[in-house]
Amino acid sequence: MATRLSDPQRLRRAIKIRRRGARDLPDARAQAAQEIKPPSHHFSREERDLLYEEALYTVLHRVGHPEPNHVIQASELLRYLQEAFQVPPEEHEQILQRVQELEKPIFCLKATVKQAKGILGKDVSGFSDPYCLLGIEQSTGMPGGSPAARRRQKAVVRHTIPEEQTHHTRVINQTLNPVWEETFILEFNDIANASFHLDMWDLDTVESVRQKLGELTDLHGLRRIFKEARKDKGQDDFLGNVVLRLQDLHCKEDQWYPLEPCTETYPDRGQCHLQFQLIHKKRATVASRSQPSYTVHLHLLQQLVSHEVTQHQEGSTSWDASLSPQAATILFLHATQKDISDFHQSMAQWLAYSRLYQSLEFPSSCLLHPITSMEYQWVQGRLKAEQLEELAASFTSLLAYGLSLIRKFRSVFPLSVADSPVRLQSLLRVLVQMCKMKAFRELCPDSAPLPQLVTEALRTGTIEWFHLKQQHHQPMVQGVLEAGKALLNLVQDITGDLHQCQRTWNKIFHNVLKIDFFPLAFLELQWLVAKRVQDHTVAVGSPVSPQMGESLFQLYVSLKELYQLGPDPSDREGVLPLDGFHRWFQPAIPSWLQKTYSVALERVQRAVQMDKLVPLGELTKHSTSAVDLSTCFAQISHTARQLDWPDPEEAFMITVKFVEDTCRLALVYCSLIKARARELSEGQKGQGQAANMLCVVVNDMEQLRLVIGKLPTQLAWEALEQRVGAGLEQGQLQNTLHAQLQSALAGLDHEIRTGVRTLAEQLEAGIAKQIQKLVGVRDSVLPEDAILPLMRFLETELCYMNTNLVQENFSSLLTLLWTHTLTILVEVAASQRNSPLASNRLKVALQGLYACFHARGCGLPQEALHTATFQALQRDLELQAASTRELIQEYFCSRIQQQAETTSEELGAVTVKASYRASEQKLRVELLSASNLLPLDSNGSSDPFVQLTLEPRHRFPELAPRETQKHKKDLHPLFDETFEL
Repeated sequence: MATRLSDPQRLRRAIKIRRRGARDLPDARAQAAQEIKPPSHHFSREERDLLYEEALYTVLHRVGHPEPNHVIQASELLRYLQEAFQVPPEEHEQILQRVQELEKPIFCLKATVKQAKGILGKDVSGFSDPYCLLGIEQSTGMPGGSPAARRRQKAVVRHTIPEEQTHHTRVINQTLNPVWEETFILEFNDIANASFHLDMWDLDTVESVRQKLGELTDLHGLRRIFKEARKDKGQDDFLGNVVLRLQDLHCKEDQWYPLEPCTETYPDRGQCHLQFQLIHKKRATVASRSQPSYTVHLHLLQQLVSHEVTQHQEGSTSWDASLSPQAATILFLHATQKDISDFHQSMAQWLAYSRLYQSLEFPSSCLLHPITSMEYQWVQGRLKAEQLEELAASFTSLLAYGLSLIRKFRSVFPLSVADSPVRLQSLLRVLVQMCKMKAFRELCPDSAPLPQLVTEALRTGTIEWFHLKQQHHQPMVQGVLEAGKALLNLVQDITGDLHQCQRTWNKIFHNVLKIDFFPLAFLELQWLVAKRVQDHTVAVGSPVSPQMGESLFQLYVSLKELYQLGPDPSDREGVLPLDGFHRWFQPAIPSWLQKTYSVALERVQRAVQMDKLVPLGELTKHSTSAVDLSTCFAQISHTARQLDWPDPEEAFMITVKFVEDTCRLALVYCSLIKARARELSEGQKGQGQAANMLCVVVNDMEQLRLVIGKLPTQLAWEALEQRVGAGLEQGQLQNTLHAQLQSALAGLDHEIRTGVRTLAEQLEAGIAKQIQKLVGVRDSVLPEDAILPLMRFLETELCYMNTNLVQENFSSLLTLLWTHTLTILVEVAASQRNSPLASNRLKVALQGLYACFHARGCGLPQEALHTATFQALQRDLELQAASTRELIQEYFCSRIQQQAETTSEELGAVTVKASYRASEQKLRVELLSASNLLPLDSNGSSDPFVQLTLEPRHRFPELAPRETQKHKKDLHPLFDETFEL
């Protein structure tokens, strides 16, 4: 025979399996269960055997039509019971055979005649005096026919069922809608051959004609008087009957049934509301004979529910408080057969579920239904003393257990589990509903209000949680630095917990119990934290080392975040322990400021050392070190905002120190980046690479100037000035912070101008060289052609500079170059006064340079170009050019003629006359004729025309080519056309 598991073994197994599951029972919940020690729901071996016998007896003697959702097969129910009670197969067969040999119970139909409506009015008044006769006909084989035929007979109950088995209700006078609410127990032997009968009659009483005439209301009543006169005195009138086969009934029925007539005279006779329940009497089991029905049902419920929970836990799932069809069927059959009231069933559910909830994990929402049902049906007098005591104990036990869970709710309902807030809210609602019950108030009158109990549990639990966290963060090595790290972790955990309280837990406690949990938790925790932080800062002492200063700064920032979660000063009652906590950290301020500067300086040095002085991209012209420096300064500003020292005067001095360090770092960066440029330029062969790096250096310093200019905003100078108020002398803020900033910006401007000047000097040498070449070209070269090298050089260099410099510094470079270029032109013009062609070339060069520097509005504006030097040089060159116009015209025309003759040598002869008017800057060209042209067509002729253009084309982009008319098949055309260019 297999060994059965004892109850403690099964409980340990269930808990062990549960802890191995995906959603383990928290240790705090187990501790709470141990602290409360709820009444055990497990039974001894003998108790279990008796309970198993009771369950088998219930299944074997099942009567009634099955409910829609219940299990029909008895074998399935028996197999489920064997699993639920953990009975080995051999022992199960033995117990089952013993139960089958027990005497059968007495089967009874519990019938309740509730009311009727719409019955016939048999009296003169139009009403009736109805009463009912009811009973069970034991066999359909008796004389009188089938139940269907019996509906057509009068007095079926009175004439067919023995008088000792006939029951009758009281008479309800003068009504068509009687209400009885009377219950009768009707015994039967064989449900297959039994039927229920109910006859409804109108009681006939002997009345005088005078009385009847007094009740007369219409002609219908008069006809009733004549009818009454013809029948025997005292004979009752038949109102209808109800006949039902018992095998067609469910275990419980509650319906309206139509009253059947015996004739078709009045087919509609109203309805009767009947309630049926198939029950047992004199059950042969030991449990039924020795224990109250309610107690047996409670034990059976506990056993089956415990099995349901265990089954779900073994599958690593959580029980949703719904019973399996097998368990629901067995419990329903047992409660029905034992005639256990709905109230006692609800009470049994409450006792079973409340006990199981304190040892096994399942949704507390399943406790709400029995609470509601018990409240609706509560009558204290219907319970015995021991039942009242048991119910009161369950209330007290669950309340204590629920408060213990609330005290440890951070561990029992962790936010890492998704449904934790819902489970906590469900528990609170159960406690609220329980404490609102009339039963609770009557049985536990000394219990304090639930909000008061929960508030105290939350306060106690918060303090316990703090000490657990403190113990968890206790350092292995005892030292001031290690203690500071442990305290920092503790403060961060507390801050995180308060955030959770603010976002989640406070809403739950407020919605259910109107308890503001967050202020309560904050007040408790800040008392505990303040004491430990103050003790730690005293232990650190002064001076503060850099490493300890870093630890204290992190602690200060975390404590400030914690303090800001509290109520506003205007809403506080009294002084909080954390008020003025910043004073505890005053000795560490010098260490913090020095650490901030040292870290920033190291980052600046490292950033410059790794910088290759290459632009980050086409749109980003500065290099990597400028980006790192911006990040470094942003970190300094972030540190200042984190510090946010509350004392205005000390905050002002701290801000002065931050500004001073930032400005000092800016100047250090300028020196380092220039040294880095010189270091990288030493290995370069040409000047172009050095110029590239110099451009990047200038851009980096320009980016730095932009960053420095944002200090007033980043460090909130305006807010600081408002906070300090009258504490500062007038103009002190301007003389300190602004003066430091302006000094740093002036130093950066000087460095930027120096870099731009260096670039301008490099370009100045190239421009001077190109101008010297301009005046030294052959006289045969036109001025427009002579200045081309100068324009190409300048456009190339300026395009490069425009690409590699930011716009502001490029404009500064253009201004310097324009000034230097004019100086060079003045010097060259003075040396070439006796050279008319050179002066003319310089004039053309000046016009080209003007156009190049103006760049169609994209370069320097005209106001910047029209300097006194430019205007004087322009007048001087114009005077020199006027004396050489004729020479230029002669030369120009000769060139045209020379080109025409060159053309005639190759393709024929063209006769051209040309003249140039320098005052109007117009060239007049007359095309007269052509001769000896080459025949280019297949017919031995050509279709000639002449095209005129001014070269080089890029110097005259707005002048389109001009053409003469075409002459068909002519090798000696006569054009005679004039053009002005």
